[in-house]
Amino acid sequence: MKLNSRYIPFFLLCGMLTFGQGQKDYQPAPENIQAREWFKEARFGLFVHWGVYSLLGDGEWVMNNQNIPIDAYEKLPAFFNPIDFNADELVQMAKDAGMKYITITSRHHDGFSMFDTEASTYNIVDSTPYGKDVLKQLADACRKEDIKLFFYYSLLDWHSDDYFPRGRTGTGIPGRGEGEWNKYIAFMKTQLRELLTNYGDIAGIWFDGHWDQKEWDGKKFGKLQVDWHYDEIYKLIHDLQPQCLIGNNHHLAPIEGEDFQMFEKDLPGRNTTGWGTRASDIGQLPLEVCETINGSWGFNLQDRKHKSRKELIHYIVKAAGYGSNLLLNVGPMPNGKIQEEHKASLKEIGKWMRENGETIYGTLAGPVAPTDKMAFTQKGKTIYLHILDQSNTVFLEDFDQKIESIKLFGDQTQLMHHQNEFGLLIRVPENKVDEVDTIVEINLK
Repeated sequence: MKLNSRYIPFFLLCGMLTFGQGQKDYQPAPENIQAREWFKEARFGLFVHWGVYSLLGDGEWVMNNQNIPIDAYEKLPAFFNPIDFNADELVQMAKDAGMKYITITSRHHDGFSMFDTEASTYNIVDSTPYGKDVLKQLADACRKEDIKLFFYYSLLDWHSDDYFPRGRTGTGIPGRGEGEWNKYIAFMKTQLRELLTNYGDIAGIWFDGHWDQKEWDGKKFGKLQVDWHYDEIYKLIHDLQPQCLIGNNHHLAPIEGEDFQMFEKDLPGRNTTGWGTRASDIGQLPLEVCETINGSWGFNLQDRKHKSRKELIHYIVKAAGYGSNLLLNVGPMPNGKIQEEHKASLKEIGKWMRENGETIYGTLAGPVAPTDKMAFTQKGKTIYLHILDQSNTVFLEDFDQKIESIKLFGDQTQLMHHQNEFGLLIRVPENKVDEVDTIVEINLK
């Protein structure tokens, strides 16, 4: 998931001039439109980054970061035997946390496939002592619990010779050969066909790695040096499963054929990372923010940056305040289990969502963009004001909508308020201020 620190937003200036064509004249099917509406209402999902890299306990980019030779990295599958993986438990954990869907890595940048594929023997069924298809197990478990399933799929590949010309990453990995780009495209098509044929209804495909093929001269990014064949790939997906939503983590404005727009470790338009998406490049598609529960995507043994309950709830609220879903990531350990501290965090979030989910699920972005102090969501004529800084007095400047009532969400305490030509003043009793999120329900006439 993470990008080189040099990956600066200059590429956004030229991205649309060099970006490969999408699915021309794409008209989403009725099933797709319906799926988009479901997605917009879901608001919360689980991201799962898992692969043989978890054995090394140093994140999903360990092959690149440590420049591990191809022949050395190929030894890892022989040690990968996640006998403690339990798809039913994973799905139940997500459901109890209030999540409506799961997105899991089917193949990451290291090129190892976490599913049974005929395109290569470099996969969890053919190359590990475990010998079972974890995606099949997860698909079956999701179906039983009515949790929708998305597949993350890496466009870039540090293992395949046919991923040539090489991109900007993985250039220091010994043993990489030269192959044929069109064979690599054919390989991806084969795998995508398998993913959309062998696992039942799939809610979406989550692409990543487009940015690897941007030319870099040391100062700025130039043109895209390959044709990703998005016109063919996107059409293939929609032909096989019309409802399947396509997203691409390219950090650009959406292109034809995409069904939702994603933002990595950034709220929509914020671009605090320096390589995110500008506010001007936000389209009209459903939105999704992805973020880690600690500081890493894949399992990292030394990562101690576990986000607090308060931080995680605030991220859910702010994302919803932008009209966006939050896709919260965990990285399973090599044995297939989720770290206990992450399970505990998700359990706490689930409790909060059961009590306050009405202010998140099925809402639209509120009338004012979120800040660190407050966020707004809206459902019909009800505006939910989330006070995030423990203030008991809030002034909403220029708020001129006609009010029917203002009360605390939950216990329905009527709140003192005053409205004039300058705005709306709301006071919350000090003993009613919540340490994480004080939610005020503003009902309009």
